[in-house]
Amino acid sequence: MTKNMKRISYITLLIIIALMGTFIGRGLESGKVFALAETYEELKVFTEVLSLVQKNYVEETKSKDLVYGAIKGMLNTLDPHTSFMPPEVYKEMQVDTKGEFGGLGIQIGIKDNMLTVIAPIEGTPADKAGIKAGDKIIKIDGKPTKDMTLIDAVGKLRGQKGTKVTITILREGVADPLDVVITREVIKIQSVRSKIVEGNIGYVRITQFQEQTGDDLKKALKKLESDKVQSLIIDLRNNPGGLLTMAVEVSEQFVESGKLIVFIKDRKGEKDEFISRITGPVKSYPMVVLVNEGSASASEIVAGALQDWGKAIVVGTQTFGKGSVQTVIPLSDGSGLRLTTAKYYTPKGKSIQSTGIIPDIVIKPPVPKTAKDGKERPILREKDLEKHLKNDTIKEEPAPKIEEEAAPIAFDEKSEKEDIQLQKAIELLKTWKIFKELNPEKKAG
Repeated sequence: MTKNMKRISYITLLIIIALMGTFIGRGLESGKVFALAETYEELKVFTEVLSLVQKNYVEETKSKDLVYGAIKGMLNTLDPHTSFMPPEVYKEMQVDTKGEFGGLGIQIGIKDNMLTVIAPIEGTPADKAGIKAGDKIIKIDGKPTKDMTLIDAVGKLRGQKGTKVTITILREGVADPLDVVITREVIKIQSVRSKIVEGNIGYVRITQFQEQTGDDLKKALKKLESDKVQSLIIDLRNNPGGLLTMAVEVSEQFVESGKLIVFIKDRKGEKDEFISRITGPVKSYPMVVLVNEGSASASEIVAGALQDWGKAIVVGTQTFGKGSVQTVIPLSDGSGLRLTTAKYYTPKGKSIQSTGIIPDIVIKPPVPKTAKDGKERPILREKDLEKHLKNDTIKEEPAPKIEEEAAPIAFDEKSEKEDIQLQKAIELLKTWKIFKELNPEKKAG
């Protein structure tokens, strides 16, 4: 047996031992022994291919690169949120939850096998450079993004402050590709901002759910209450999500102790419930939550909980629909596995997956002046992503309770007065008593 074959056999043996450890650790249930034998037979093919590549490929190869590539290929057959993170990417992912990293400030996904912008984060280099939701990124620094994974794309877009990256985009309504040069900055995402928008109406914008978001919201609400606000708008538009624990902390400031905020369910049907643990009274003023197609994951959990418990009226457009749970598992060489392990459900038992949260009042934003043909910009949601998981609680998309479509008013730069979704929220809070009679408090089952 050659040295290469011995090394490959050793790698395969380690994989099989790891699989056996998984089965033994969970108990040898009915059918698992057969599954292990079947997996071993299929791994023989992997060993054969690995051997042939190492012995005959036209250029020298590294075992680590081949194994990493095989892992990525395997995970690409699953849902779009499951991914393998090499050590350097895994470290960056850990930095993300701190709310600070070097990059462009852009949320991306895969649509029609193309790297697509879901939304730029406001105030970041991508936002300032004019990157828009729906833009297709076809090259990064001249390298085509075809078949590039999200993790690889994020790795190429991020970098040290002051360095430049050129992204080539295709934009709806623009004939030729656009090259956009963006200078990376340290992206410090201030997750909570607050102010008074009109009279005694408070406004809180949550841009992402990070480690400090729960505490930051408490401080913001305390400041607004000292200014005598009597009602509140929570703006979750273009909030891509973040930490589940922070979604719970935010929700429980408005949901009484002991009430369900969200539950997750794995493929075996086992449930894990997240209950409000707030000590003391909850905030009970009239409230509107603003959402749109860029509101995803943790922001959908908050909107769903407040909607189900009748704590807020949800206004805007249908949310992104990311209702799956990813568990991050560290691996032995410093890399990590981001694995989809469960789905989120609202207190009433509705799955968020692929359908998102349907607002109580649907308000579509006006068509901007840049859309000369009058067409709406392309919208990317979870259901548009390749291999997305299906919703297991509904057969058809439920219709909103009230639908209201904005007239296509042209504008260049949106101010508060031109933000029709915000203006609808203000209008509702001004007439809350009348609206409350038409929309009595809901009870979660």
